Amino acid sequence: MKKSLFALAALSSFAANTYAQSSVTLYGVVDAGITFNNNSSGHQEYRQSAGSMQGNRFGLRGTEDLGGGLKALFVLENGFAIESGKLGQGGSEFGRQAFVGLSSDKYGKLTLGRQYDSVVDMVGPLASGSQWAGYVGAHPGDLDNLNNRNRVNNAIKYTSPNYAGLTFTGLYSLGGIAGDYSRNQIFSAGAGYANGPLTLGVGYLNVRDPNYSFFGNNPDGRTATNSTSSNNLRTDGKLSPIYGGYASASTQQVVSAGGAYTFGAATLGATYSNVQFKNLGAVGGTGLNPSNFVGTATFNNAEVNFRYQLTPMLLAGIAYHYTHGPSMPNGSGAKYHQINAGTDYFLSKRTDVYLLAAWQRASGYDSTNTPAVASINGVSPSKTQNQVVTSVGIRHKF
Repeated sequence: MKKSLFALAALSSFAANTYAQSSVTLYGVVDAGITFNNNSSGHQEYRQSAGSMQGNRFGLRGTEDLGGGLKALFVLENGFAIESGKLGQGGSEFGRQAFVGLSSDKYGKLTLGRQYDSVVDMVGPLASGSQWAGYVGAHPGDLDNLNNRNRVNNAIKYTSPNYAGLTFTGLYSLGGIAGDYSRNQIFSAGAGYANGPLTLGVGYLNVRDPNYSFFGNNPDGRTATNSTSSNNLRTDGKLSPIYGGYASASTQQVVSAGGAYTFGAATLGATYSNVQFKNLGAVGGTGLNPSNFVGTATFNNAEVNFRYQLTPMLLAGIAYHYTHGPSMPNGSGAKYHQINAGTDYFLSKRTDVYLLAAWQRASGYDSTNTPAVASINGVSPSKTQNQVVTSVGIRHKF
């Protein structure tokens, strides 16, 4: 009897120690507000907005200590529309992130699943849209993915340890096409440095057959030939005028860099990205190349942003970015000038209220080979060269 009690006590102690070395955390963001668009396809529009500042989500993250500095980890993160409760990311149950892997303080982290690319990880946080300007503050159509519009399926990702402020990462996505390993594949690499007031980041992204592997990798298959919903190539069921006309490209390539410097309560930052849609006409499909484009379509985007912490609870920011598209048969390439402004007041560590505004002016000819119209990210394009969008909302983190 005494031996049995001793064994039970030992087993209970072992189980308690094992449990103490593992953890699972439920977390999320709930963000809702009201958005005004002064020109939504020619009409003024007021609507309830979801995730203007930060995408709505809930997730589970867990770790298990395997000993010797090695840990197992997982993340399952769902996105949803707060105004209707429906799934985000085109109907994906865990459309924001879903991966499992191993991590080591000495050797870094290796993960497999649906994940973020290196441009998102290393340069995205330096753009105003990812800080205080919300999705309307992203670059037109989020063409460089700095605002994390698209995730990568079937991804194998490595993230290094922190070496005195320096980290680097690499990602490879298996195409999954029998007989052609290069089709639909995605690879990405980047590096970041953060030490004291200085933060720097660089990123590279190469996507094969982007219309299907990148823009259409959600359950509803959102591609340029599908009018059921919106994404980078589409806006409210119609081809995005910014670069929807390049859906036939065999490759999308993004090269980006950014930096920020903090002095006192102020932070000054900048980003640059070069986006190329290569080998136009290579990917077949109804409606993918209505203008019969060939060659490469190149965009250049530059942003400068400024943030000031007015009080410990209140910050304000302003940013300007400029996007220049490729020359078109009908005339000069599209140019987009945009100014973002925003304020964010923290009621507590977890809850804040915000006011955002974005103004955009377009000129030249866009990817549809017609006069460019303003098209602020995440809302319906304007009927004219100008567009103004404002949003007021509340966000709670848990």
